[in-house]
Amino acid sequence: MKDTLNNLERLQTWYHSNCNGDWEHSYGITVTTIDNPGWSVDIDLTETDLEDREFQPLRIERSQDDWVFISKTSSKFQLRCGPHNLDECLKQFCDWAGVTGESK
Repeated sequence: MKDTLNNLERLQTWYHSNCNGDWEHSYGITVTTIDNPGWSVDIDLTETDLEDREFQPLRIERSQDDWVFISKTSSKFQLRCGPHNLDECLKQFCDWAGVTGESK
């Protein structure tokens, strides 16, 4: 039996914890690709316990294909990253959100 969750599983845990029969009909998570190339992830924070939590923007540029830009507006956590940095971005969100990596 697995003892730890990977970052996608942690994100799924956070999403499911906010599904209350109402929230998921108006809010959620959007994952798309961008032409840099890379990833774009928008996580709705409206009506969650993270809506008012502070986040310092993060900007890491290692190379043309190895970069991470993360920011937060009042209602969204926004992740933008290179083609191989999606897991790194998901970890940043899950760590900030306090989602543990321990399986139940």
